[in-house]
Amino acid sequence: MEGEDSVFNKIQKEMRILQLCHKPPMPAVDGGCIAINNITQGLLSAGHQVKVLSVATPKHPYRPDALPEDYLEKTRFETVFVDTRIKYFEALSFLLRGLSYHVYRFFSKEMSKKLIQVLQDQNFDIVQIESIFVTPYIPIIRQYSKAKIVVRLHNIEHLIWERIAQNHLSCGKKILLEKMNRQLKNYECSLMSKVDGYMAISEVDDKFFREVAGDTPGRVIPFGINVDDYESEEDYIPSDKPELFHIGSMNWLPNVEGLEWFLDDIFPLILQHFPHLTFDIAGRGIPEKIREYRSDNVHIVGEVESANEFMLEKDIMVVPLLSGSGIRIKIIEGMALGKTIITTSVGAEGLEVENGKNIFIADTAEEFLKVIEKCVNTPDICAIIGENARNYVALHHNSELITHDLIDFYNEISR
Repeated sequence: MEGEDSVFNKIQKEMRILQLCHKPPMPAVDGGCIAINNITQGLLSAGHQVKVLSVATPKHPYRPDALPEDYLEKTRFETVFVDTRIKYFEALSFLLRGLSYHVYRFFSKEMSKKLIQVLQDQNFDIVQIESIFVTPYIPIIRQYSKAKIVVRLHNIEHLIWERIAQNHLSCGKKILLEKMNRQLKNYECSLMSKVDGYMAISEVDDKFFREVAGDTPGRVIPFGINVDDYESEEDYIPSDKPELFHIGSMNWLPNVEGLEWFLDDIFPLILQHFPHLTFDIAGRGIPEKIREYRSDNVHIVGEVESANEFMLEKDIMVVPLLSGSGIRIKIIEGMALGKTIITTSVGAEGLEVENGKNIFIADTAEEFLKVIEKCVNTPDICAIIGENARNYVALHHNSELITHDLIDFYNEISR
């Protein structure tokens, strides 16, 4: 018993963790990158060893200039390029074989070789798999390591595609999406029997995973930030002509889908009542079909050097999501900056927010208009909502507390 206690205390004191990622955490071009890196930084700050091994893709390439020297040194970061671009004959082959092409296009022999090398060179207590997309490497981890395997589920992936399929107008594409989505859902449900533990990013997601997890332990580990990193040097001054804005990665289909809906069905109605309002759109990879909305009222900003500085310059963040899952990182960051957020029920899903207190929720053009009217006619409301939003983030998304909970979960499954 004394020996067992000694081992347990050692695990409590310092753990060796391999973080296996489906995209490089830096540069932080989207919420997923930020979520991955915040966990890394939290674990390092708590005194644990973290090795980061990542797939790089055409969508998320490896950019050596974007990784600070101290990060490279602390994480011993390594990456392998995998061509995840959709190849239609390959997709059809996976479809006919009953395999999820969404997932298996992230698997490669080169990445497998690198993973084997890493596992042979170092012993790990935990292998944390970031997202479902790198779970095909689980058999290799089992073969070459005795580490406990934990998967961090950033979203319910099949739910995103299920909602996209429901909203898609093309009948042929809808049928294909539904077929591929069934395979993705089957894979997602079967995953629980292959890991030692799972982490859901919200209570809503955990409810689904708990139903299919069986005896596999799970824990809700939400997105965490250091609120002090989101302080503004100046107090917010309410405006009677607030600037609306949206910021997000435009190579994520739900963002583009939601923006088209807002620009087609909602913003024209708002302009009928408030013709002076402007809407600034920032983000990486803005497609031409969104750029075509450019006008005196719609400003296409594109990729910005600092998302925080951009958000601080504006008033009201619009997140008009119709599909998606997990939690929206940019909403949490906007709330941490004291911004007024208007989003849909889907956008607020997974957050323990309260409509009209720390966020606004609108699902129709008329509901969006009512919120805008309230913000324009009562400018102080933006300051009140913003302050409540920041307090909410400090209470529910504190990075240090979340890291402690994560380590506690590691210890639970290690025992």
